[in-house]
Amino acid sequence: MSSENPNQPHRAKATDRQPCDPASDPFTIGPVDVGPPCCVPEPLIHVKNLAVHYGPQCVLDGITLTIHRGCLTALIGPSGCGKTSFLSSLNRLTDMIPGCRVEGEITLGGLDVRATRDVISLRRRVGMIFQKPNPFPLSIRKNIEMPLKEHGIRNRAERGEILQSVLEDVGLWSEVKDRLDAAALSLSGGQQQRLCIARALALRPEVLLLDEPCSALDPLSSRVVEELLTRFRGRYTVVVVTHNLQQARRIADYAAFFWATEGTGSLIEYDTGERIFETPQQPLTVAYVNGKAG
Repeated sequence: MSSENPNQPHRAKATDRQPCDPASDPFTIGPVDVGPPCCVPEPLIHVKNLAVHYGPQCVLDGITLTIHRGCLTALIGPSGCGKTSFLSSLNRLTDMIPGCRVEGEITLGGLDVRATRDVISLRRRVGMIFQKPNPFPLSIRKNIEMPLKEHGIRNRAERGEILQSVLEDVGLWSEVKDRLDAAALSLSGGQQQRLCIARALALRPEVLLLDEPCSALDPLSSRVVEELLTRFRGRYTVVVVTHNLQQARRIADYAAFFWATEGTGSLIEYDTGERIFETPQQPLTVAYVNGKAG
């Protein structure tokens, strides 16, 4: 077992840091230890002793970790180990599940997530992208404009600027700019998923949660979404559930490995992506990342 605190993942030295585009890295790098390339390990989300129950069944227990601002954290592990439950607890989507009970502490910056009464603002700060693309059965334009209107952005010119900006962010603008009033459901699966990501970005979130965003896509569309997520590094804090270990290895600044015992999920190991995949400390992690367990 590693002698390091699991909540303080290994930090590469500043001399190990690879150059990155300053436009995508708003943080000032001083003469201190930093995290993976393009990622300063500044804590943003603290989770302590998190437990999730569905009725009498405890599906997740004892989860403690810190998610860092501007970094991409991958949640890995077999089906049924609580990864989606963990993800949903971060923006209180668990509130919408009958019989679900969450215990423990979650803080986002200075906000007590479990105690806040303003869940709408929380979900604006912490956007969610689901496994299956779920655009509204409206036009491409209205998919972006509807949440903006609901959050009080009434100026048409401002909405138009946001529309173009977020579609450019996800690489869709050049593909759809001449058919914004076409049905969103006429787009391909990969385009629909990027539209859903753009819709979340329109509300200017701090955090993006993604639950297997590529599992319903063909390999080409999956790679487009994967590359998109890596471009978000430094701009958004991204937490993604994925069963694709090769994808997690490619994109993860940090990785959390979950496992279930008798139906209850737990966190086995949490560290930088490089260490989880190259030098894991726990035997179960070694077996899983090498395809011998799960």
